[in-house]
Amino acid sequence: MNGDVVLDLSRLLSRVRHHTPSGVDRVEMAYARGLLDAFGDHLQFAAVHPFGLHGRLARNKVLDFLDTLERRWTSEDGDVRPRSLPEVLPALLDLLPRRPPRATRNVYVQASPHHLMNSPLVRRILTREHARFVCLVHDLIPIEYPEYARPKGAAQHRQRIETVAACADAIIVNSAATARSLRPWIEKTGRDVDISVALLGTHAMTEAGSSRTSSGSPYFVCIGTIEPRKNHLLLLNLWRHMAETLPGEAIPRLVIVGRRGWENEQVVDMLERCVALQGHVEELNGCSDQRMHELLRGARALLLPSFAEGYGMPVAEALSVGIPVLCSDLPALREAGGAAPDYLDPLDGPDWYRHIMDYGSGGPLHAAQHRRAEEWRPPTWGDHIRIVCDAIENLRR
Repeated sequence: MNGDVVLDLSRLLSRVRHHTPSGVDRVEMAYARGLLDAFGDHLQFAAVHPFGLHGRLARNKVLDFLDTLERRWTSEDGDVRPRSLPEVLPALLDLLPRRPPRATRNVYVQASPHHLMNSPLVRRILTREHARFVCLVHDLIPIEYPEYARPKGAAQHRQRIETVAACADAIIVNSAATARSLRPWIEKTGRDVDISVALLGTHAMTEAGSSRTSSGSPYFVCIGTIEPRKNHLLLLNLWRHMAETLPGEAIPRLVIVGRRGWENEQVVDMLERCVALQGHVEELNGCSDQRMHELLRGARALLLPSFAEGYGMPVAEALSVGIPVLCSDLPALREAGGAAPDYLDPLDGPDWYRHIMDYGSGGPLHAAQHRRAEEWRPPTWGDHIRIVCDAIENLRR
C-alpha cells in the first residue's frame, strides 16, 4: 500500500480538560478504534495541538491517551468544572506534534469540524502531508437554523462547509438528510466529490446495574446539550402542567442528561426556579457512560423533541437496548429509528402529553412500540467504518 492513512485527533486533544464526552468526541474515538482495526500499522495520527502546532503524534502515546480517555468516560461522573491545566499538561506535552515524514499518496481523515474554519491551515496540512482529504460532515444546522446557533455560529459554520467543499476529495455524511443539505455547496464549486452516507454506529452499553434514579417509579430520559433546538422547554412545561394537575404519585420523573449550552436562559430559569418541578425533574450536567447506560436501560422511553438534528445517535442507542423512543418527526431521526419510534410534532404539546402518560403507565402505545422495535436493527460502527475505508481506498488507487 502507498503512503499512510492519517487520522486527525484535534478534537480529542482540545477536549482533554473535560470529564465527559460530547457526541463528536465519541465519533472521533470510534474512528480511531475502527481505523486502527482496519489499517493497523498503516494508520498514523496527527492534530492541531492546543498549543497551536500541527504535526504527527507519537503512535504509542496516542494509544495510551485513547485508553485513558475511554476509562474516564466509562467511570467518571461529570464535573462541570474542567480539569486544571497542570493536571492535563503531562498528556499535552506527551502529544506534542512532530513534522510528518516525506511520503506519497497519504489520505488524511478528519471526523470533527475542528479547525475547518481556517481554510489556509487545512490546505497547508494537506500539502505538508502530501495527502488527499476525507472529511465527515455532521450537519449544516447552524447555517439552516441560525436562530439555534451561538452568536456568529452561522457564519463560522459556513466557513467550515466552504472549506470542506473546496478541499475534500471524499465526504462522509451521517445521514441522507445531511447529504441533501450539503450537496448544493459542493455543486457550487463545480468539483466532482463523492458523498457517502454512513449512519453513525451505536456504542456497546454496560449491563444494567442498580438504578440510582428512582425507587421503582417510572421515569423518562432526555439526552443532549441544553440548547434551544433541543426543545427542553416543551418537556419542562409539560411536567409543570403535570405537577399542577395530577397527584404526586401519578407524575413520572424526568431526567435531563446534558451540559448547559448557549441561549438557554428560559430553560435554566425553569430548572433552577420553578418550584413545581422540584422532585419531578432532575438535571445531570455530566454523566459517566456507566451511569448514563443505567439511566437509559431503566427508562420508560427516551424523549427527544428537537427542532433540528443531523442524525439521531441517542435514538439508535436507546433502541439498541430495547428502550422506546418518543421523538420529533424529522428526516434524520427517521433514518436512525426506522419504523420503531413514535414520531411527534415538536410543537404539539397535547400529543406529547398523551404519549408520555401512556408510556408512563405501560399503555397500548408503549406496548405497540415494543412490538415494532423487535424488527429494528441497529446501525453499527463496523458498517460505518467499512464505508469510510472504501472512500479511503478509492483515493489511494
